[in-house]
Amino acid sequence: MKKRILVPLITAMLALSLTACGKAEEASAAEDTPAAEESVSAQETESAAEETTVESAAAEGEMGPLMTSIMEKGKIVVGTASGYPPYEFIDITSADQSVIGIDMALAQAIADELGVELEIQDMSFSSLLSSLPANTIDIAIAGIAPTDERKESMDFSDSYLFAEQTFIILKENEETYSTLEAFEGQTLAAEKSTTQEALCQELFPNNQLVSLEKVPDCILELKNGKVAGICVESIVGEQYVISDDTLCFASADTGRKKETAIALQKGNEDLLAVLNKVIQENKDNGNFDKWVEEYSMIAAENAAD
Repeated sequence: MKKRILVPLITAMLALSLTACGKAEEASAAEDTPAAEESVSAQETESAAEETTVESAAAEGEMGPLMTSIMEKGKIVVGTASGYPPYEFIDITSADQSVIGIDMALAQAIADELGVELEIQDMSFSSLLSSLPANTIDIAIAGIAPTDERKESMDFSDSYLFAEQTFIILKENEETYSTLEAFEGQTLAAEKSTTQEALCQELFPNNQLVSLEKVPDCILELKNGKVAGICVESIVGEQYVISDDTLCFASADTGRKKETAIALQKGNEDLLAVLNKVIQENKDNGNFDKWVEEYSMIAAENAAD
């Protein structure tokens, strides 16, 4: 009888012992969890929340029509106009002849910030800005100056590059065109629909002006002796001067600078805020300086080939 009583007692004691051990192990495991792991978990949760902010806002209808369209498509369509190195130009070393340059590096940074794919639509500059109201592109990044006239029909981001407006001439004529007055009566060239074209018309209203689709076309006119000078911004002209020792900048000072910004349709303040955020970040981290140097060198090498 005593044995029969002991067996259930021992069994109950063992059960209590195992239960106690299990609770002790759970408490020990909880005590052994480092605070750092809790911090990392909190950071990951916060990061995930930030990453879904754009998507959540879109789902709740808090975004403007353009931002909503971009998020629904999963891509941002950027219009540009290659033939304007180092801002944008064809990578002749690539199999698909893709467009690269300062502006394309910026476009990729914007796509990365939004978490969408980047699609580039290449066209002539003269047709680029009309593509915005036609909704064939989402934004335009192509060395665009935010002029007062353009601001009447579209919005612009903060400016991200600044350059002198100047002239490229034949080096043999360096002394001849040392002043603006020397260009009076001469045939000049500029890319069509640009601030350089407008500047030539303002400074030399009586001169003949050859307006062409791309700067390389203007360079060809200069080297063939058909124009006396080409109005360009210094960032664009630099690679032509570096790669061709028959060319140089005229010492004549126009006293004008050109700002560059991103163009988009009016009424898209949420997207505009993202563009300005990306621009400021890449100003602060020095990427714009790096991109100017990198793509100016590539453009110069292409021009020399």
